[in-house]
Amino acid sequence: MHPVDFDDVRAAAARIEGIVAHTPVLTSIALDTLAGRRLFFKCENLQHVGAFKFRGASNAVALLGSEARTGVCTHSSGNHAQALALAAKQHGIPAYIVMPDNAPQVKVNGVRSHGAEITFCEPTLSARESTAAALIERTGATFIHPYDNPRVIAGQGTAALELIAEEGPFEAIITPVGGGGLLSGTCISTRALLPDSRIFGAEPTGADDAARSLAAGELIPQTDPNTICDGLLTSLSNLTFGIINDHVERIFTVTDEEVLAAMTLLRNHLDIVVEPSGATVLAAVLTDEFRALSDIDSVGLIISGGNIDPASLPPNSM
Repeated sequence: MHPVDFDDVRAAAARIEGIVAHTPVLTSIALDTLAGRRLFFKCENLQHVGAFKFRGASNAVALLGSEARTGVCTHSSGNHAQALALAAKQHGIPAYIVMPDNAPQVKVNGVRSHGAEITFCEPTLSARESTAAALIERTGATFIHPYDNPRVIAGQGTAALELIAEEGPFEAIITPVGGGGLLSGTCISTRALLPDSRIFGAEPTGADDAARSLAAGELIPQTDPNTICDGLLTSLSNLTFGIINDHVERIFTVTDEEVLAAMTLLRNHLDIVVEPSGATVLAAVLTDEFRALSDIDSVGLIISGGNIDPASLPPNSM
């Protein structure tokens, strides 16, 4: 048994109703033709703060109770940082955010816009954790992990809950995977609502720890990631790996070039701006390996975010 289940997802959906956006589901005949099947895109790039992370952060902060008085703290490269900063602002409590000093400027600006206090550190997990620990000791803030938190995972599961309710059923659902919070929440909602649906993840080849972990049946930490998908650089946790290992059939890996091509397709055919991490799902379903899954007619794809720092992308890619 995992410490989060579908009852937690449904409770989260009720708790954050009216706080998070019910993001649209978009379709494109042109993209369906390219993929050889029907595609339904859940556009969390149009969520508040431009990413699905606002769902989990909102649920976690809402459940703090008296702990909220001293504020919240996290370490994040960007989207969870922005999400937690906004959730804290809405509850009138301080937010202390640790960000790597190479975080995309667009995400740094987003955190600052919500009044959070940012502390920069070296771009390593040990530096993030030690800096956050020092902040918590100084402020008494409650740590809200970006994904290794059942309340966060339950909130993230509401994206798939909405997608399935609005446009399901699907033969398959796919999400990006970094730390695994979105994919874990998607597993929980999908297994409850569509028990026969196949669940997949999408990950860049330059940060493929989740694919390697799932193939090996054991958690393999991320080491020296190298990809434009800045939201997918972190490792799974024991919690998220356990859920993913139980429910995910396969994690497809895609190159940065395939991701850039998918970003262009999404812009041209859906008229939306999607960050590299979010475009991995379309890149994945356009691979030869996914095309070979001939028994899948319809796929739900969750686009994780749309916060792009143009300076971080190759020339002429936007």
